Order: sequence, then structure tokens, then C-alpha cells
Amino acid sequence: MTTQGSIAVPGGKVWFKRVGGGHGLPLLVVHGGPGLPHVYLRSLERLADEREVVFWDQLGCGNSERPGDRSLWTIQRSVAEMAAVVDGLGLNRFHLFGNSWGGMLAQQYALDAAPGAASLVISNSIASIPEFAQMVARLKADLDPATQAAIDRHEAAGTTRSAEYQAAIRTWNETYLCRVRPWPRDLVEAFASMGNEIFETMFGPSDFHIVGTIRHWDVFDRLSEITLPTLVLAGRFDECVPEHMREMHLRIRGSRFELFESSAHMPFIEEPAKFDAVMRDFLRAND
Repeated sequence: MTTQGSIAVPGGKVWFKRVGGGHGLPLLVVHGGPGLPHVYLRSLERLADEREVVFWDQLGCGNSERPGDRSLWTIQRSVAEMAAVVDGLGLNRFHLFGNSWGGMLAQQYALDAAPGAASLVISNSIASIPEFAQMVARLKADLDPATQAAIDRHEAAGTTRSAEYQAAIRTWNETYLCRVRPWPRDLVEAFASMGNEIFETMFGPSDFHIVGTIRHWDVFDRLSEITLPTLVLAGRFDECVPEHMREMHLRIRGSRFELFESSAHMPFIEEPAKFDAVMRDFLRAND
């Protein structure tokens, strides 16, 4: 069973989809970006035979409204949006899954509010933007010199729409985001309908120049405040490096850590069998 609709949140209306059902608690899925709509996470519908899986496109991307007010793009308003979605959907008790930026948002929600959350899954994410900036600088230095030079040259010149720059970013994405070749349709579709204004306002022009509204975001020293049962998922080749995610796990008391040895940023696509097994086990244990 699938239902769709819209919910009023601070700044506009957002689109949601509820899939499946079963005896388990619902799973609320929080997508990344900021601004990369839910479609790249469609593979989580595989879990809908045991429980309802709930998606929404955050304001400004995908099927949701796209207001032109840049003042909306802050993490505080995003947490308020998430709370409005939880309330609007009547989710009294649910599991929370966040990938990438969605993992950051889920952490902030768990720290600031978290009404109704029964557990937290932090997938391929970070707890500190300043530390992430150092990560991507190190990883870029591991790319071949020509790719590094193309990224630096075009970002400095503001010519990031050039074919050379796009090819260099494709190399980055195929190394540190998703290593499946070719990229699945869901992932290509998500990038095609990305809310670029949100990303540029919150992050900046790229992962290598984080100058947006969340440039100082850092909850690393607050992770010990998270009391929800927590699963931390990391990828061996992730731009959110596994060493950082392991340290996040160590700071969240009682949390579980799973490393996906053949994945970068998206184990639900790159290692689906292991991902599903880990998720089913964790969710069942915390229903």
C-alpha cells in the first residue's frame, strides 16, 4: 500500500510518501543533500514488507514546494520542518534513518527534540562540518593530479559548469559517493532534480568550499547526549570517512557500528544484501 500527500511546514508545503506496512514500527527516512530528494533512497522500500517506510522531500527540492527565500535554509528551520512532518504524519513512535546531510539533521533532531523516536540510524554522515572540510581536503589530495588541478582551477575561476570540471567531479562522485557502475536510475534522477539553491546556501559552491549557513555546525561533543538506541553505518571509501564515524559511535553510549567494506556513501545501493540484513536486525531489536 502506498499513499502520498503534502504537509505544511515552516516556509511552505512538503510532499510525503508512505509505503508498505507490517507489525514493525514505521521507519522515517531523511534524505541527504541538502537538497538531494528522496528518490536515491527508494531502495529502502525493500524494508516495507515488515513495516511502513515513510519518505518526504525536504522543502526546496523534489516534489515539495521551492520557495525563493534563502533565509529558510538553516539547520534550525530544518529541524522545525522535521518536527512538523512527524506531527503531520501522526508518527507517535517510529525509527529514524538519516543518510549524509539527513544523518546530520537526524542527529540534531535527536539532540533537540526527538519526540516519538524509538531508535536512530546514522548512515554515512558526520558530526562536524569543520572536520568534514579537513576530510575532503585529504581525500582530494589522493585523487590523480590532473583531477585535483581541474577542481582547484575551475573553482577558483568560477567556471564550474565547464565540461572539465564536471568530469573531475564525476571522478570524485564515483570514488567517494557511489562505486556502482553505472549509477542506478534512482541516483541519477535524484541529482537531476536536486535543489541546488539549498545546497549552495547551506553548504556552499561545493564540498571543497563550505561557506554556507551550516559551516560551523558541530555536535561532536554533544553525541554523548544521544540516548536513543543508535546504529552507525560507515563505508570504507566514504567521503564521510569511517574513522570519523567510528569515533561518533564511541561517543554514543551503547551504539552499534557497521562498516561496509565495499561501499562509499550509499551502502543501501552498493551492498544491498548486507545493508538490509543489518537494518532488519537493528529495527526488529528496537521495535
